[in-house]
Amino acid sequence: MMGKTHALSGALAWLAAAPVLGSEKLLGSHAVDLSPKQLLAGAVVCAGAALLPDIDHHNGRIANTFGPITKVFCKYVGKVSGGHRQGTHSILFAVLMGFAMTWLATNFVYGWWAALFVIVGFGLRGIGLDFEGKEPQSAIADCVLAGLAVYLMHDLDMGFAGYAVALGCLAHLAGDCLTPRGCPLLWPIPWRLDIPLVPTTDGKVERWVVAPVLTLGVAVLAMRSVLGDIGARWLTRG
Repeated sequence: MMGKTHALSGALAWLAAAPVLGSEKLLGSHAVDLSPKQLLAGAVVCAGAALLPDIDHHNGRIANTFGPITKVFCKYVGKVSGGHRQGTHSILFAVLMGFAMTWLATNFVYGWWAALFVIVGFGLRGIGLDFEGKEPQSAIADCVLAGLAVYLMHDLDMGFAGYAVALGCLAHLAGDCLTPRGCPLLWPIPWRLDIPLVPTTDGKVERWVVAPVLTLGVAVLAMRSVLGDIGARWLTRG
């Protein structure tokens, strides 16, 4: 899957899960009451986190996000995790990232801001907000925009961050499982899940079916969040 598709899937996963995350009946004391600003921030974080599993790809799009820093980092992550679509493309990775970001957001705010900077930067690069083939211009633009996002979110209670990051990673796995190579969801167990409904990355199915469906889903759920149930019924009726 392409970065744009992953980012859309992350935003969709967050907006779809928001009512569940706020349900005390289902989650008890782990439920989170999200304000409109937190809902929006969560969508941004989840969209960016939907690119995180690809930190194992030394030559992927997000490896170039912050220039040689992320390129070298992704190279070594790939080596440690066993290569592309190995350790970072697992449920274990998604859960660990969720717990790590929760801890940072609630115990080490400066560490969380640094992580948020990286996550948002990955999301920006993933959706194609760069200067194609031009470095360091793209890296500088990503840094400026990611820094602005951190500034806008710095006074929010980010206790929901773990949910957003874990959901974003899981959305990425779901997308990659629809391609022929699949993902080792239970890594380090080598079994891979693949349901090849999307035969080629950036092919016709992804461009003309998957991406439009995800975009429509994000629009509908965003409208639901803004206008409530009445707006959603009006938007989807007939």
